[in-house]
Amino acid sequence: MSDNPAPAKPSASVALVRDGDAAIEVLLVRRNDKVVFHGGAWVFPGGRVDDTDRKLPDDGDQLVARRAAVREAHEETGLIVDGNDMVQFAHWTTPIQLPKRFSTWFFVVPYRGEDMVKVDESEIVDARWITVQAALAERDAGEIELPGPAYISLLGFRHFTRVDELMSATAAAPVQAFVPRLVKGDDFRCAVYAEDAAYESLDLDQPGPRHRLMMHKTDWSYVREL
Repeated sequence: MSDNPAPAKPSASVALVRDGDAAIEVLLVRRNDKVVFHGGAWVFPGGRVDDTDRKLPDDGDQLVARRAAVREAHEETGLIVDGNDMVQFAHWTTPIQLPKRFSTWFFVVPYRGEDMVKVDESEIVDARWITVQAALAERDAGEIELPGPAYISLLGFRHFTRVDELMSATAAAPVQAFVPRLVKGDDFRCAVYAEDAAYESLDLDQPGPRHRLMMHKTDWSYVREL
């Protein structure tokens, strides 16, 4: 562990989902290549929590993050979502080894409005509605880049065929917390999560349960033995 890790800045991200003709579609936005954090990657709309997102001094962190997600979605895509319809499904903290870190609330929300997405042409340069299965397939083929949190989120979404099923299951499930630690090899990276036997030692051969994302270029493998 680093003795002086960079502080994790509060942020929020929201997956907008809708029913397509045969499968759930999700809105992904492409970050500008010049952005330091995940530049060029396809992500859910989101960003840092601002002071304006806290209306009252005693507002809870999740409420503030919910407001930030609504604001960021509008700033990056021009779309308006209802914060009351959003369901939190995960919380991610950037690995302690990295110089730029975020403490991010992840929400999912049904989108029922028009799909006239207007990206800000600054931090976000493109956007597309895509089925969950197609997004994962394009990532596996090396056609798009997905950060680990978006990739694992989509793996969870793929089990559902309708948005109402996804939302009901998400509302009933506990919020998943991810605080990964990174292991780097000559030709791979591995994000190890707290339930993994290797979380403390970072010895990937440590006997015991596995909860990790192994990343070999385009060949990724997510294992959750819980």
